Amino acid sequence: MKKSTLTLITTLMLGLTTQAQNPNIITSKTYPQGYFRNPLNIAQDASGTFGELRSTHFHAGDDYRTQQRIGLPLHAAAEGYVSRLRVQIGGGGNSVYITHPNGYTTVYLHMDSFNSTLTNIMKAEQYKQKRFDVDMELKEGQVKLTKGQFIGNAGNTGGSAGPHLHFEIRDTKTQRPQNPQLFGLKFTDNFNPTINGITVYDLQDPLFNEGTPRRPQAVKALGSGRYTLASGAVIPVNGKFGLGINTIDRHRAGGFQNGVYSIELFLDGKAISTVLFEELDFNSSSAIHGYIDFATFKRTKAKVQKSFKDPGNPINIFKHLDNQGIIELKDDQVHDVKYVVKDVRGNCSELNFKVQNRSSYQPKVNPAKGELFAYNKDNKYTVDFIQVDIPEGALYSDLDFNYSQSAQRPNSYSQVHHVGSTMVPLFSTYKLSIKPTNLPPHLESKALIASVQNGSVGGKFEKDWVTVNTKVFGSFYIVVDTIAPTITPRNFSPGKNVAAQSKIDFTIADNFSGIQSFNAYIDDQWVLMEYDSKNRHLWHRFEPSLSKGQHRFKLVVKDWKDNEKVYEANFTR
Repeated sequence: MKKSTLTLITTLMLGLTTQAQNPNIITSKTYPQGYFRNPLNIAQDASGTFGELRSTHFHAGDDYRTQQRIGLPLHAAAEGYVSRLRVQIGGGGNSVYITHPNGYTTVYLHMDSFNSTLTNIMKAEQYKQKRFDVDMELKEGQVKLTKGQFIGNAGNTGGSAGPHLHFEIRDTKTQRPQNPQLFGLKFTDNFNPTINGITVYDLQDPLFNEGTPRRPQAVKALGSGRYTLASGAVIPVNGKFGLGINTIDRHRAGGFQNGVYSIELFLDGKAISTVLFEELDFNSSSAIHGYIDFATFKRTKAKVQKSFKDPGNPINIFKHLDNQGIIELKDDQVHDVKYVVKDVRGNCSELNFKVQNRSSYQPKVNPAKGELFAYNKDNKYTVDFIQVDIPEGALYSDLDFNYSQSAQRPNSYSQVHHVGSTMVPLFSTYKLSIKPTNLPPHLESKALIASVQNGSVGGKFEKDWVTVNTKVFGSFYIVVDTIAPTITPRNFSPGKNVAAQSKIDFTIADNFSGIQSFNAYIDDQWVLMEYDSKNRHLWHRFEPSLSKGQHRFKLVVKDWKDNEKVYEANFTR
């Protein structure tokens, strides 16, 4: 081979690597390029991306559009073996996990169906456990796969809101999701991120909550990813303050609102905060409520990403943070502030503005009104008819805890207890106990805690109290649930000849505590029922082994207070 040819090949290879390992974005390590393939046979098109801000968590993968169709074939992104199979009610639905020899695991969620080998393995386990939702690990080498091998079909199962593939790449050892586009599985995106606005937070008071003074600032685009404040004015500050930004990314004009890759905040050229959506941790993914301005989200649904960190937030996306992101100017000079926002392709938007310390500006005060709970301690609150136990680690920051009560609601067994503020997020659960009034003994097993805001919270009667672990504050009271679920046949009736049908379908629903379990039997033998909770759809596919003739079908559906509904009918096959 000629030296010039070798040089050209080397240059091209380096060029491809440079393009894939984009030098314009921040990464903590290098990623294998070309190892993983597109799991679909159609062009990659995203309806959601890694790190995107969902209502309860950070999005841990990329959502591949499937042309609004169910049933497109899915293929192993690389060679490996199936290490886990899961069927989940809600969540990821039908899922396949493939462990690869390079130290990564790919995950495929919301599948409509598995290939025949995986279907048989899953069905055998479902019949063994006598339940629909199963999470099982497979032995290494039990099901080996080559790159591109068919694993099943894309679908809309679980908590999916429409047909698509949710695809993840995880570090096999830590199970932490990695940004799939860093492996070369990129979507076409030539658009700079959009900056919708910023918020200034006056942080002189030690508490951060819904009462913290907030000053939203409108922005205007100058073109080519450049932004400035719409007012053009210098922002006055006095004492400690923090900043937050409302930003998204689009892959095309009018496209889906996707997540950005990095957010950098600078003061006079010095880095204050760097957020990076390179890797996530499931142990802290729900900490999104502490990362965004939760009170603003509750009020307006806007997701302002704070560039400062609450002291009790375990989140791992801050790669640089100076003084927890809290800024305090020491002079009266005008200072330059810059936000730099990038997507994973390196498309960049910048917002430049100025701040100045002014004694004439007096932030509003946010005094504590209740009892102070420290975020790094266990906290308890007890009065005659209520007990609140908040463990260390549940709070993102110190809490101004307030409690009150109001009159009993109709058909309830306690006053309404107003616990904390719905504007305050929690990282983990706390224990809430309410003592009922005039609850008949025969209804004790049916008692549960309800929320004015969200309906059934759950709970159990024990030793004169109804107790539940919950992750929200709000207004709570005790009710009972004595009404059984409902069962409505869709294509089935007593005595029907179902020889021409491949399955029988039902709608099941519960009025309050929710569906706990369902079990079906044909001729007293347990049979598999499949369930789509978002559509309340329950069905059984007839097994080829079912003999011709008359049979007896029985369906038992139970809610979380053990109220039970039974449907029975004979049929002919």
